[in-house]
Amino acid sequence: MRPNTLKEKLLAKKPTTCGWLSIPSTYSAEIAGHAGFDTVLVDLQHGMVDFNNALHMLQAISATPATPIARCSWLNVAEIMHLLDAGAYGIVCPMISTVAQCEEFVRACRYPPSGERSFGPARGLLFGGADYYQHADSHILTWAMIETVEGLANLDAILSVPGLDGIFIGPNDLSLALVNKPGADFTEPKVIEAIELIRAKTKAAGKFVGIYTAGGEAGAKRIAQGFDMVTLGNDASLMTAAMKSHIATATNGTGPAASKTGY
Repeated sequence: MRPNTLKEKLLAKKPTTCGWLSIPSTYSAEIAGHAGFDTVLVDLQHGMVDFNNALHMLQAISATPATPIARCSWLNVAEIMHLLDAGAYGIVCPMISTVAQCEEFVRACRYPPSGERSFGPARGLLFGGADYYQHADSHILTWAMIETVEGLANLDAILSVPGLDGIFIGPNDLSLALVNKPGADFTEPKVIEAIELIRAKTKAAGKFVGIYTAGGEAGAKRIAQGFDMVTLGNDASLMTAAMKSHIATATNGTGPAASKTGY
């Protein structure tokens, strides 16, 4: 089976970067895949992406050095299996708040007897190779997003779920849940403490930990803190920031300020 180079780097304890795609474009996906990210994620939750878009974007990423992964729109077992069959080498699942939800997520990503994934890897065979079925369970990465008060309270139990590879922090939703506002540059002590608690407990459990950040500077700080994978903004926010920056330069600073949006 084609190696999951993202997982290999994570196991080697190398910090990794994730490109985040919210725009349904194969061209953008191909550009991101060649930009140098270790992995590129297709976002079906908050991105303007449906399964048909995702399939074509995963195909585009597959022609690049980056590992193709996806964020499902929700804990939707059918969608998760469909994305894996389409060639995603990992799934990030949002809003995992209970052990039961995490177990359901992991089962959808693993073939029997470890899970309940239905057989029919379709494009997974084309990308992964003829022995995909025999090795898929050890190659596919499962990331549960912790971004709710309940998820934070159940973190220890969630980390004990067999087959879960890592925790991915959704900082905006976590901040919204804890202090009733998203982001705020994550300067609120309660949010800072929660993020560090998740990071520390996840690492202690021997699992990978990732987090969404707004860009390179924030990503560098998270890597220094010990995060294994950092997302450096998304395609829309990076494009907006670049455009506004060039406009400001061309107009001697009279144009709109660079955007800090992201999720």
